[in-house]
Amino acid sequence: MEKRMIAVRMIAVTLGLCFFGALAGLAQQTSMTSGSWKLDEAKSKFSAGSPKSTMVVYEAAGDSVKVTIDGTSFDGKPSHTEWTGKFDGKDYPVTGDSNQSTRSYMQVNARTLKFAVKHGDKVILSGTIVIAPDGKSRTVKASGSSADGKKISYTAVYDKQ
Repeated sequence: MEKRMIAVRMIAVTLGLCFFGALAGLAQQTSMTSGSWKLDEAKSKFSAGSPKSTMVVYEAAGDSVKVTIDGTSFDGKPSHTEWTGKFDGKDYPVTGDSNQSTRSYMQVNARTLKFAVKHGDKVILSGTIVIAPDGKSRTVKASGSSADGKKISYTAVYDKQ
């Protein structure tokens, strides 16, 4: 009977650690990026045809992260996109922009994400997001193809709001 109680306690402790580990993983995903980020145009550089995200908001959405982006799309028109997923490198759907069908984010380390934007199966934009050590700004470096197929690249600097 005593061995059985010990086994039950070990299972309960293991399940508890798994639960708190999952919560810690979500907290790490959202803590480095969470909140609102506003584009600092004076510190940013965009090639012609590049999308321009003027405001980006990261927030927890259950066990995932929701990213809402406002700005201009690849075709220069106003854009509002939403993406909900995990920073696990898998593709999750994007809504709000017909030029994008999925986006993926992969956490590289505590301050860096890699991302890829796809239209269908084709990657049209990819890059990195690096949060400054003080957490007050982030820099996005990306390259890809514009709506008309021309090569684009940009470096966008955002300030935490």
